[in-house]
Amino acid sequence: MGYSPAPMSVLYLAFETNERQNRLLKLQKSGAHIVVSEPRWPGFFELAKREKPFAIAIDFSGAPSHALETADYMSKARETKDAALFLLRVPSDRLEAVQKRLPQATAVTENELSARLAQMEQEAEARARAKKEAAAAAKKAARAAARAGAPEKGKPSPAAKAKPAAKAKPAPAPVAKKKVAKKPAAPARKAQPKKKK
Repeated sequence: MGYSPAPMSVLYLAFETNERQNRLLKLQKSGAHIVVSEPRWPGFFELAKREKPFAIAIDFSGAPSHALETADYMSKARETKDAALFLLRVPSDRLEAVQKRLPQATAVTENELSARLAQMEQEAEARARAKKEAAAAAKKAARAAARAGAPEKGKPSPAAKAKPAAKAKPAPAPVAKKKVAKKPAAPARKAQPKKKK
């Protein structure tokens, strides 16, 4: 059975317009879970904290200045600064200023974004699969190691069969040798002269 993680969450911020639904459908083809909201404070940020999106897409067509402030805030907030940031429909006269202020963001079209999200989704699935396989392999290795060290059911382990080692007797305390007092050497006798016969 293949491993299929939940699709990653993408926050799509765009003001309600007639085109928004069609644009949303294009993004949903990527397979990512798209969460839509308007870039209005504090709603979009509360949603971002709840969803913990992998990527954030901000549409500049409604109110470019407002969208830029929203993007800038999202790029710096602790909860969202690590998410990939994509900008849609940035007006050409603002593109340079936006790139200077948000160098980490990528200006894209819906089709480009959909392709990027599909690729990111596949990469995330591959990482999740690899992580799961590594965890399963580690578990299997741990079980094998436990089996190798554990006795078969009903049979005592080789360690249990072995006779318990005899307790080592403590070595006797060394006995202090008595010093025998040496007798003083007898004084040397003087050689006596032999008597003449």
